[in-house]
Amino acid sequence: MMQNNYKNLIFLFFILIQFQLYSQEINWMSLDEVREAQKTNPKNVLIDVYTNWCGPCKLMDRNTFSNTDIIRIINENYYAVKFNAEGNDTVTFMDKVFTNPNFDSAKTQKRNSSHQLTQFLGINAYPSTLFFDSDMNYLTPVKGYLNPKQIEIYLLLFKDNTYKNVKSQSDFDNFVKNFKSQVKGNLFFISFFNINV
Repeated sequence: MMQNNYKNLIFLFFILIQFQLYSQEINWMSLDEVREAQKTNPKNVLIDVYTNWCGPCKLMDRNTFSNTDIIRIINENYYAVKFNAEGNDTVTFMDKVFTNPNFDSAKTQKRNSSHQLTQFLGINAYPSTLFFDSDMNYLTPVKGYLNPKQIEIYLLLFKDNTYKNVKSQSDFDNFVKNFKSQVKGNLFFISFFNINV
């Protein structure tokens, strides 16, 4: 009986910790806000390109962009933007104005027309994670769902000038081989209570 009470208290303690951890969020910004922030504190930029109907995009929000280690890495090193690839926002990017002239408001939760910025950036898969340097030079897109450990590799590669040392597939393979992950997730909570993931 006493052991069950201790386990219940420990369980409650970890629930409170989890609530605190998950209350942290990525500081998502608009492209206009990024442009202003770059004037006083230049950082590289990450753009999460998603759509409302995209299941893997929702999984990435829930599993990757809610991970406390990923939140920390992004907030410390990047300006982060969420961009709806089929949305109706008017966006100024590289001194050009982009819209979605064929947007259908009846299809906001379904496939809609592609935003002009999506086309300009050549995005054809969702989710896509785009990396830019602090001067908004397009570094690379990374297409598809990325779990925390997968995106961490790219976050640390593109947070500064490290990517400039990667000039071939072999260089990238060596970077990945020597990479030491900082992502811990919630493994203690999961293993303590024998939760199968």
